[in-house]
Amino acid sequence: MDLITAEKHYNTLNNYYRKKYNKKVFKIALNAGFTCPNIDGTVASGGCTFCSWMGSGDFAGDKHDPLKVQFEKIKEVMHHKWSDGAYIAYFQANTNTHAPLPKLKEIYEEAINLDPNIVLVSIATRPDSLPQDVVDYLGELNTRKPIQVELGLQTIHQSTSDLINRAHDLPTFDDAVRRLREKNIDVVVHIINGLPTETKEMMIETVKHINTLDVQGIKIHMLHLMEKTKIGYEYLKNPWHLLTLDEYVDITVNQLRWLRKDIIVHRVTGDAPEEMLIAPTWTKKKFVVSNEIDKLMRTLNAYQGDFYEKENSN
Repeated sequence: MDLITAEKHYNTLNNYYRKKYNKKVFKIALNAGFTCPNIDGTVASGGCTFCSWMGSGDFAGDKHDPLKVQFEKIKEVMHHKWSDGAYIAYFQANTNTHAPLPKLKEIYEEAINLDPNIVLVSIATRPDSLPQDVVDYLGELNTRKPIQVELGLQTIHQSTSDLINRAHDLPTFDDAVRRLREKNIDVVVHIINGLPTETKEMMIETVKHINTLDVQGIKIHMLHLMEKTKIGYEYLKNPWHLLTLDEYVDITVNQLRWLRKDIIVHRVTGDAPEEMLIAPTWTKKKFVVSNEIDKLMRTLNAYQGDFYEKENSN
């Protein structure tokens, strides 16, 4: 499926879904009240240093509402932007496989039946929270409703991973991808640019490793420093250099050029709740960020995967 256009020199998620479903597809971000093994002491405590108290579910529904109520509320808001479309039930907040299997079955069996126009269920989780019985269940569910798993990686570099308290190693991530793909479940990888101590070369190395795995999508984010997070407190006490907009654009364009051409790019930037954001403030204008990435790729006549293909053609 050729998704690259004169405007967008990489495979955008919007183009992918429009070609696949012939309509707009939007996510309904749900909160099923999960916690995280990195918070409750299962693998560690304190959580990832960049994560807010909402467990990365800053724009998800209210966990006190039933899933159906959350879904209908957010769907109504989305329809103010788009009169028609298909839906993705997106379990975003915290670690959405961190519960006993019977509880997961209860939640996901309900999710696939929330609305007949749901085309996909997307589940955000950690690679160390996928026991085999859960993977087996998701594989079976995937035969009834397409399932996509979003896996947090952030970086391949263990020193950085330890610094941000990820509490898992790279082999655990690689193994999770392998086992999910054995069940034909699509995998979307999350990475963060601008993590403390990381160089441009290190960030590109993360993408190069992703190329070696059977993944279908990627989300690229800038590190957001937010209030009430450990890394936010550290920054306020002792600020360090954060990537400028130009630096972020340069690094992300290079990552896209190294990224395999078959991988769908779900995000090239992200945003944090404005009232919680400490820095960098340029991330508030995510359309400016994506436009600058597009402009640089057009200026350079650069395309997703062109560096990767050149290296592998020799």
